[in-house]
Amino acid sequence: MPFRPIVGIRSPVAALFIAAFASLLAAPLLAAPARADFRVCNGTQTLVGVAVGQRTPDGWVSEGWWRIPATTCRSVVEGELQSRYYYLYAEDAEGLGRWAGDIDMCIAENEFKIVGVADCFARGFQKMGFREYDTGGQGSWMVQLTESPRGGTEQP
Repeated sequence: MPFRPIVGIRSPVAALFIAAFASLLAAPLLAAPARADFRVCNGTQTLVGVAVGQRTPDGWVSEGWWRIPATTCRSVVEGELQSRYYYLYAEDAEGLGRWAGDIDMCIAENEFKIVGVADCFARGFQKMGFREYDTGGQGSWMVQLTESPRGGTEQP
């Protein structure tokens, strides 16, 4: 069966080119929408535990632990970000490296969600310094954790 031209196109190569070009133009329309969230990427060679803090209608809330394996990323706040400021504390599984800041919030040794930042010790929690991230009101944000000095504190 001879090649049938498409709307006057006589070359099979030209027809393939036009079909490929049309699919490239349609690809953004068919692609899944980008996810908005607060992601943390672990750029180290060890497992990292992450806690996040934020202001909510219930008050200040700190929550953890997200376990992020070496060289992977994970969402710690899913969906469109509702606050401008988010707070992060992370430490490696060996307890030798950590990423901290100067905003005190409460944490616990096991999985936790703690409302309030006052009287951490009196309520049976630990107090730890979180680093503040100003997202500028953007719908999504990503933090990259990189190797920190052994026993040191890095401000990413």
